[in-house]
Amino acid sequence: MFIYEKKLQFPVKISTPNPKLAAVIISQYGGPDGELGASMRYLSQRYSMPYAEAKGLLFAPYFVDHTTGVYPTAASGFPWTAGSIQSTGDVIADLTEDLAAEQKARLTYDNILRLSDDPDVNNVIRFLREREIVHFQRFGECLRMCKEKMNAKNIYLTNPAFDKIQPRDQGRG
Repeated sequence: MFIYEKKLQFPVKISTPNPKLAAVIISQYGGPDGELGASMRYLSQRYSMPYAEAKGLLFAPYFVDHTTGVYPTAASGFPWTAGSIQSTGDVIADLTEDLAAEQKARLTYDNILRLSDDPDVNNVIRFLREREIVHFQRFGECLRMCKEKMNAKNIYLTNPAFDKIQPRDQGRG
């Protein structure tokens, strides 16, 4: 089904290490808007997604190896916690959150580019920033697809599957 090849999508060669800049960059990995939180959010949301086409978008194989080798923290040094995972089980709310998360990640990369004057670092950050833009576009397409599949008469676009059981009917057999 999937072939996982452990190969960087973009080669990283940093000729001049900069610990202060590295502390800011690590926040994009383990900070509140970072990659680790995104991967956990997408994995969680995958289990409540009713559409097979959208499940593949929510947890692609490349997320699997995000947690090896680096202790995730925010730039402040605060360790990553699951408190930043936003997952409700509602398709519209979750995909809208994912769109916002991709924009927050893009903004973080924009801010890193403002702080960095190292061309080696900037090349990698620009590549990662472009990925966030593509992810935003894919989530937008997914949101449109999910809305089209939902009950067109429901102006609030809630998941019709959730509306089948009324609270007053629960527990009756």
